[in-house]
Formats: sequence, structure tokens, C-alpha cells
Amino acid sequence: MIADLLPPPVAAWESSQDHPEFVPHRAETASLLSSASRRRGEFGNGRYCAHRALERLGTPAGSIPVGERGAPSWPRSVVGSITHCRGYTAAAVARRGEIAALGIDAEPHLPLDAEVLEFVAGPEERAHVAELLAGRPEVRWDRLLFSAKESVYKAWFPATGRFLGFRQARVRFDAPAGTFSAEVPGAPAVPARLTGRWRVSGGVLVTALAVPAVPASPEGERE
Repeated sequence: MIADLLPPPVAAWESSQDHPEFVPHRAETASLLSSASRRRGEFGNGRYCAHRALERLGTPAGSIPVGERGAPSWPRSVVGSITHCRGYTAAAVARRGEIAALGIDAEPHLPLDAEVLEFVAGPEERAHVAELLAGRPEVRWDRLLFSAKESVYKAWFPATGRFLGFRQARVRFDAPAGTFSAEVPGAPAVPARLTGRWRVSGGVLVTALAVPAVPASPEGERE
């Protein structure tokens, strides 16, 4: 499901099962010593998918430790993103020379608490969601909005090293096209307007976006 939302340079792996047989590298689990068993299981499932995705890309890694703000610390030549919710885990990776930023998110296809929606969305976004819910109530647009903002942040933070608040990314959906757009503060590594795709299947909704890398100008080239 997630691979269908991303361009060909991206390698992805997803799973709807737990993987207790997978043992993460010690460097990967250093931050989980006091975590509950459920959290350790979710973490292991995520790292399992991440390692499989890296192998599919042809860039296996010995370990993917936890980095700043909990983000995965990928090999220097790679960008990537991991997501998990109950019953679903996925990872996506790409070579940094082809993709500048990458974000994916999965959520249960359930209503979002009204207080959470008010916290993450501005008035225009809430009106947009209400209109979509009235026209296509089979999709939980409130939860989808939350997921899209998560994907935006997962792409934004590793590329910029800067925090991005929920309301700093203003999201709109194109329902017939299965896409979304997000306006974000300008930054050298990330365009001010990002576009992504979404899908709902099997009780899970997923969002994904990939920012193509800008080709380096040949040395000595003049405009």
C-alpha cells in the first residue's frame, strides 16, 4: 500500500504482522531500556521494516539508532521514514541524491478526538475537513489531516533540523485525486509547498510524500 504512494526511487517495506524473531542491534535499542514491552515490540517491527527496505534499496545498514527528537538515524547517504499503528508497520527509504526528504504515516481509520483536531488544525482546515466529511463520510478526513501533518513533519525535520508545529503546516486535500498539499515555512532544503498522496484500506489510512532532490549544477556552469 505505501509503495504505491511513493515515486520509483523510493524503496518501501510494509507488514501487518509482528516480528518477535527480529532482534534489533544493541545501538538501536539503547533508548528503550525502560520502555514497556508493547513499545519495544512496535519499535522492533519498525526497525524490521526499515532494514528490509534498506536491503531492497541495496544499502543495508548495521544499525539504525534513535536520533534527535526520536527520529531514525539513517546512513548518511539515505533519507527515510518509519511508521506504525495497530496492525500495520511500514518503512520507506531512498538515496539522498535522488530524494531530499521523505515522510510516511499510518493511523487507524477512526474519528479524531475533537480537542485534538482543534489543537492540530486552524479554522480554515477544520472547515475544510467538515466539508469533506459531509460530502464523503466514508473517509475519516479529520484523522487523515492529522496523518498528513505527521508525514509533513517527518519529511521536514530531518531535512531542516527545525521543529514544525502542527498548525505551521496548512494542509488541503484533493479528494478525487487522492492527494494532499501542505504549505510550510520556507527553508533551503524543503519547498514552501509540499504534495503527497493518501490511501485508506483495511481499517488503516496512510499518507506519504517525497521531495525530489535538486540536481547539483555541473562545476563551472554559468547561467
